[in-house]
Amino acid sequence: MKEIKQAFLTGERALFASRDLKVCDSVFDDGESPLKESKRITLKNCLFRWKYPLWYCEDVLAEDCALFDMARAGIWYTNRIVMRNTVVEAPKNFRRCDDVTLEHVSFPNASETLWSCSRVRMKRVTAKGDYFAMNCSDLELDDFELVGNYSFDGVKNVVIRNAKLLTKDAFWNSENVTVCDSFISGEYLGWNAKNLTLVNCTIESLQGMCYIDGLVMKNCKLIHTNLSFEYCKNIDAELIGKIDSVKNPTSGRIIADEIGELIMESDKVDPSLTEIIVRAKEKV
Repeated sequence: MKEIKQAFLTGERALFASRDLKVCDSVFDDGESPLKESKRITLKNCLFRWKYPLWYCEDVLAEDCALFDMARAGIWYTNRIVMRNTVVEAPKNFRRCDDVTLEHVSFPNASETLWSCSRVRMKRVTAKGDYFAMNCSDLELDDFELVGNYSFDGVKNVVIRNAKLLTKDAFWNSENVTVCDSFISGEYLGWNAKNLTLVNCTIESLQGMCYIDGLVMKNCKLIHTNLSFEYCKNIDAELIGKIDSVKNPTSGRIIADEIGELIMESDKVDPSLTEIIVRAKEKV
């Protein structure tokens, strides 16, 4: 494998279509698409300062690197990439990529990041920005933190563990999503989702969990969550503590210690199709 060390690379397509190359302690300065169409590339302690550094690449390992703000739209149409211990300041990164592994990666400006990607694994990743992970499939996330709205719109086949999500309108139009041992705060959680499962989660959401087909909640807490479950069908929700209000669920079962307000409008839903169990009343 050829190796380049301590290089200062400028100009468009500086290392275009490279093969079996290791680049260490180097700076990719002004010049678009420096590694476009490259294969079997290792990057160690490299800095990227300009646009589109890794497009149409295959088999990339990037460790201890940094993508600065102008390295935007940096990684598109790239397959089999592993990124570790890296800061990605640039927005709109990772688009239509397959087989992506991110470990200890920070996205301080994650606007429109990770769109339409498949087979993505993330561990110890932090992100701040709206529209994170739109239309992705087959995601596994562990120890993940996100601050940003409209996340995970249209995703399919997702498992998230040990996460903190400050994000309104999360998981809209999603399918087959499971979130475990996590904290979620955000309005309108999960609307129009299909098969959304929440286990051991604490959730704060105005009008959360509405218009869902196939909602499972196990050992979850809903804090300051009102007008929940509207037109939600096939519910299996076992909750700890109080729900501020429940409005017009379509079908299923809801168990909670207390429900502040139960709104069941018979001209809009059939109340007999939803079983409501309030533990506090059972104890009286």
